[in-house]
Amino acid sequence: MSKIITVILVTVLVVYLFRRMAQNRGEKGIQPPSDAKKKTVEDMVRCQVCGVNLPRSEAILSRGRIYCCDEHRQSDT
Repeated sequence: MSKIITVILVTVLVVYLFRRMAQNRGEKGIQPPSDAKKKTVEDMVRCQVCGVNLPRSEAILSRGRIYCCDEHRQSDT
């Protein structure tokens, strides 16, 4: 009788440990990227002088025209 109880207790303990490991793996393992980590899609624009494409956030806008650097902005006057 004591052998059966021991086997049952060991089985319950093993199942508990496997479930706990699976739960911890889900918390610490592979997680979907959060909104802050996701890359955002940004419009590309073309420099009026050299024609290079660059993201709108990196472009220089002056008098309604788009430039890739300050040198091109100054040279296009």
